[in-house]
Amino acid sequence: MMLVKVKVLKSPIAGLGLFAAQFIPKGTKTWEFTPDFDREFTPAEFKSFPSHIQEFLNTYAYISPKTGNYILPADDERFTNHSNHPNTASVEVQGGEDYDIAARDIQEDEEITTDYGLSAGEIDFEVR
Repeated sequence: MMLVKVKVLKSPIAGLGLFAAQFIPKGTKTWEFTPDFDREFTPAEFKSFPSHIQEFLNTYAYISPKTGNYILPADDERFTNHSNHPNTASVEVQGGEDYDIAARDIQEDEEITTDYGLSAGEIDFEVR
């Protein structure tokens, strides 16, 4: 679930994107997996879905590096686009799904981006 105020707008990166609706200081937790809100599907469940649902999940879900399950954010987080110079990163959590933090200050109206392969272990930050 998103933990900061955001909005979905047309993105110069790709289609729609997620934009900050407030100033977000570096280290702020921006998103975390929330059971009973966000959805999780096993690979077997994914394979049992019709092709149009599989296509939707391939577009808007991500595969958990811990479980191999598909994680589908129930909110607008799914509109976060990839960047080679992201302003968020994933923080590894033992025994649970990772969460996202602001890797640097994010200005209001700035697009929120992530490097689909980057972890916060590569960034100097303090969680707020």
